[in-house]
Amino acid sequence: MIDYDLLPYLEEFIMPERKSRFLEILQERTNYITVAIEDVFQLHNTSAVIRSCDIFGVQEAHVIESKYGKRLDEDIAMGAQKWVDVKRYADTTSCIKTLKEKGYKIVATTPHQNDCLLDDFKFDGKIALFFGTERNGLSQEVIEEADEFLKIPMVGFTESLNISVSAAIILHALTKELKKSDIDWKLTEEEQYLKRVDWTKKSVRSIEDVLARYYGEK
Repeated sequence: MIDYDLLPYLEEFIMPERKSRFLEILQERTNYITVAIEDVFQLHNTSAVIRSCDIFGVQEAHVIESKYGKRLDEDIAMGAQKWVDVKRYADTTSCIKTLKEKGYKIVATTPHQNDCLLDDFKFDGKIALFFGTERNGLSQEVIEEADEFLKIPMVGFTESLNISVSAAIILHALTKELKKSDIDWKLTEEEQYLKRVDWTKKSVRSIEDVLARYYGEK
């Protein structure tokens, strides 16, 4: 059950400009597109993808860490992990299962499949964009479970881009197209409210003491 008295109480502890900024940013946030990062080795690549999610308004990111452990560097993410909901998984199977249960189509990003170029991509439902390791790309499991394949048009000798560069290019293009469409892509009112609570909590100093005082007065 949502406590609708909590947010006004917490907002007393932040500047009005910050409250307005949260409202402004939430109008551009979406869960219609999400991102999944599979077993990326370089810390900075995972962190840079999370930063791109924040920049382009993608609210959730899913990080599969079955091979190399935790792959998020807070310094490189530059605080983006505070504003993007990062879901962690011990294996690819559980990530795919979770996303499919939420109604997402699995879209494998790879230069090795001739399915759809980025410029030609059309939305027909929520999508989860999967990005793979620096050397070997996505696992065979993702390839087999994918509903679609997506690749960036390239005309040079090099056959692939760095994962963080690929993610930024794809997210820029697809969020731009999504927001031009008639699709209801925004967060629901309830989702926006819960994010306002979450972000406000992260902006209040000594939040544990503030919350203890709030619940003690109720």
